[in-house]
Amino acid sequence: MALTELVPAVRGGIAFLTRLPVETSEDDWRRFQAAPAVFPLVAYLIGILVALPFVLIDGHAAAFVFLLALVAVAGINHMDGVADLGDAAAIHDADERRRALKDTTTGVGGTVAVAVVVAGLALAGLALAAVRPRTAVGLVVASEVGAKLGMATVACLGTASHEGLGSQFTRNADRALLLGPALVALPAALLTGLSPAALVAVLAGPAVAVALVRWADGALGGVNGDVFGATNELGRVVALHAGVFVWMRF
Repeated sequence: MALTELVPAVRGGIAFLTRLPVETSEDDWRRFQAAPAVFPLVAYLIGILVALPFVLIDGHAAAFVFLLALVAVAGINHMDGVADLGDAAAIHDADERRRALKDTTTGVGGTVAVAVVVAGLALAGLALAAVRPRTAVGLVVASEVGAKLGMATVACLGTASHEGLGSQFTRNADRALLLGPALVALPAALLTGLSPAALVAVLAGPAVAVALVRWADGALGGVNGDVFGATNELGRVVALHAGVFVWMRF
């Protein structure tokens, strides 16, 4: 991709994936939709910003500020996907499950799903506060890149269930385009040196994505915007815990 195409695509990616103030145009959004490699590229920026508490603050307070930083930088828009899929997963009837995705209220399934994700982030933050700052930063960045690589995986492997946010990404991507995001994510896999922790964190995101795409195909008839959002949030939590687990043992 030429630089003249990459810059607007990155602007569109920052606007979609973060709460950072950036002026965008319709052209930026279209270019971002056609460039799945931008997902993990923007993740490096997000990861560095939200990892700063582990450099600037000592002890358990760093874990709390880490959560605040995630909300401030990445926002909570994608958490809505966790809530919607949580509600859908709690329903056995296929038609009722699809209707639940359109319901603006959050049920028990969605509430539990969001609570699990938030608890998972808090516990991961506590674990990261116990390691040296350099390692914590490496794992946070690798996990963020892994989560966004997961979103790119959904775009490249998923089939949209209907016209909407999800279809705007899936119709512009195919399996071959997944090579770009994978190459962009590769440096993040090296952030913990000889330890495979960062590599595991990066791989966790697409693993979650593949699982959600397969579930969505059977349960929802394909992927939608909620699947993208849930992939991001669940991918981040799984990546953080997987990375910490491997770091502690290898």
